[in-house]
Amino acid sequence: MESSGIYHNEKVVIAGFVSNCRDGAMSEFGRVETVCRRLMRQFPNAKTELEYMSEYAFLVAVVLSAQTTDVQVNRVTSELFRKCKTPDDIMALGLEKLQNEIKSIGLYRNKAKFIMRLTQALQEEYGGKIPQNRSQLESLPGVGRKTANVVLNTLFGQDVIAVDTHVLRVSKRLDLSRSTNPLVVEMDLERIIPKKYKRLIGNMLVLHGRYVCKAKRPDCANCVLRELCNWNVG
Repeated sequence: MESSGIYHNEKVVIAGFVSNCRDGAMSEFGRVETVCRRLMRQFPNAKTELEYMSEYAFLVAVVLSAQTTDVQVNRVTSELFRKCKTPDDIMALGLEKLQNEIKSIGLYRNKAKFIMRLTQALQEEYGGKIPQNRSQLESLPGVGRKTANVVLNTLFGQDVIAVDTHVLRVSKRLDLSRSTNPLVVEMDLERIIPKKYKRLIGNMLVLHGRYVCKAKRPDCANCVLRELCNWNVG
């Protein structure tokens, strides 16, 4: 009888612990796991929509994508890299002709300057190879933390999370982060996203934000996360 009573008391304690967790950390863990699992089902092959034929071409595409749609970048880079297949080709093209090639993209003059300078830096400092280290990537002209994270995640499969406008918006609506600072949001996501989802979560959030949780007219009625969202207008 005594042992049965002890066992019963243990169950009460465990049940109380689980109940408390549901109101706190455990419920948050479960909610984040559910968000990730549903996004995985919605976007099982989540990947960048930028098209590229080489690591260098991808880096250039990411630099060009700032404040520009992936669709427009793909139009430009498909033609650019048909003519210029290597960093040497870009350097031989020169700044003026490069600007002309990418002039349909916003901020094209500055972006062309960045591309010329980062291409030169790649050749002189890294033998034309894309570095697999964030600090080295960020040392390149025109490459900030977001661009570096996109490159590290896409090209080298690293579990880093790039925070763009879609990730910022969706993270806030899902209460994954309450900050509007990209670095803080990145750190919040790094902390709460289970490791098994970290490599894909950035692209999943981008695609969800691009096609479902849009800025002006979110499709809440058809959102797989609607009952988990604090911003549901459906």
